[in-house]
Amino acid sequence: MSDAESIRYRKQGSSEVSSSHHENPKGRIYIIGAGFAGQTLAREIERKGIFGNVASYLDDNNEIIGSHIDAIPVFGPVNDIIPMLEPRGDDMAIIAMPSVSRDRIREIFLQLKRQQFSTIKILPDMEQIIEGTAHLVQTREIDPQDLLLRKPVQIGLKESISYLRGKRVLITGAGGSIGSELSRQLLHGGASRLYLFGHGENSIYEIDRELRLLQQEGVGEKATIVPVIGELQDPDYMDFIIPRLKPDVVFHAAAYKHVPMMEHNPVMAVKNNLFGTAHLLNALKSQSGARLVLISTDKVVEPTSIYGASKRLAEELVLSRGEESRNNDIMVVRFGNVLGSRGSIVPLFKKQILTGGPVTITHPEMRRFFMTIPEAASLVLKAGGVGTGGTLYTLEMGEPVMIRDLAEQMIRFYGFEPDKDITFEFIGARPGEKLEERLHDDGETSELTEFPGIQRVSARENRVDVEALMTELQPLCYRSREFPEQYRNRRLLRSIMRKYLPSLKEYPDEPEF
Repeated sequence: MSDAESIRYRKQGSSEVSSSHHENPKGRIYIIGAGFAGQTLAREIERKGIFGNVASYLDDNNEIIGSHIDAIPVFGPVNDIIPMLEPRGDDMAIIAMPSVSRDRIREIFLQLKRQQFSTIKILPDMEQIIEGTAHLVQTREIDPQDLLLRKPVQIGLKESISYLRGKRVLITGAGGSIGSELSRQLLHGGASRLYLFGHGENSIYEIDRELRLLQQEGVGEKATIVPVIGELQDPDYMDFIIPRLKPDVVFHAAAYKHVPMMEHNPVMAVKNNLFGTAHLLNALKSQSGARLVLISTDKVVEPTSIYGASKRLAEELVLSRGEESRNNDIMVVRFGNVLGSRGSIVPLFKKQILTGGPVTITHPEMRRFFMTIPEAASLVLKAGGVGTGGTLYTLEMGEPVMIRDLAEQMIRFYGFEPDKDITFEFIGARPGEKLEERLHDDGETSELTEFPGIQRVSARENRVDVEALMTELQPLCYRSREFPEQYRNRRLLRSIMRKYLPSLKEYPDEPEF
């Protein structure tokens, strides 16, 4: 293409750009990115014919600017063309550039917002998209987590989860934030069965329906999806169901995890997070060769909260069982907060911003590790395939982030100015919270593995005798004839746990029940 032609395609009038391709009363769709992912989306949109028409591609590649791909024109560069667009009410922009940086995505998004696009969608930043399986059903409206923090570690997902091909895979807590994302990504692994296990029927119904829709739209590979409503806290049920499901691999994501809520319900936190894990491990003994990956949290490091303490004990239990087991590979993967999880600060900040504020922050110095849910899930799946029994792994989280900085970025995402349009209110740390979390305690050291984003942690020097502790806690969580007066005694529970984990916070006025 000549220089004159290149300039014409770069600088042509907004009316020509906006009216490109054939008209459709449902609105025009502009696809930012004319690569494989963008082209796959365009073909699907054109084939279905019910979402609108693809008006044009926008791209920065000089070699294709000015050309047509399947009769759809390619305009560019992106920064020159977006200001020329004049979107109507039903017009949509889809950012189909899964391999570019977050800074570039943010730049494009802000340009589209300035042009007053009412709908801006994005392909998720997941490796299976880069590997060429983009589908319209995978697009979603752009969210603050798409623009915040560092670019996630990318892994070859299909290759990483090839160990699951033909396997029966059980995901506990499949309706939760991490469990549901594990389930989505597992569609690409060629598993024979995906067991979606949880005790909340609504959340299991939602992920079951979503996975079936994804399969219907051609996402991933065929797998039989089996929803299982069950209770980890019931040992008889677990002993019954596991031999019938016969899972080859278990991703144990189920947990009660809201820190302040569990401070008020400590017996249930221990019963679910510790005893539930024990029941799963006991039942899994019947499945020779099965692998289990416990999803853990940075709150286990010198835990001050009941949630952190219950997960620390679950870690200890899994690691000790993993060291002892000759038939099963049992391991732990620990990481920090994930953006956008249910009950996390991102959805809370969004609600507060969209209602005019104030944005509530517990403490001006509060900071946390963060990563996206898809990144955490993909690294967990990778670790599950390369990890060895009795080993603790942590995910590379980058540097901890100031919560106020996160809030300020979100306020700007929604078009407001911090401290001017939206104010802050500091409300004080909640029960069980620390100002800063760590991924390792003083008795642990980590080392790099050959797999990016995954570190191996050395065994702790001072291990807790979890089996002895569970014997003491048993009558508090399960009514016994011998000690009926101890049942659900939360003050006694905390006292017993503090003997093993002295960092656990003590409340002098804690009620007995």
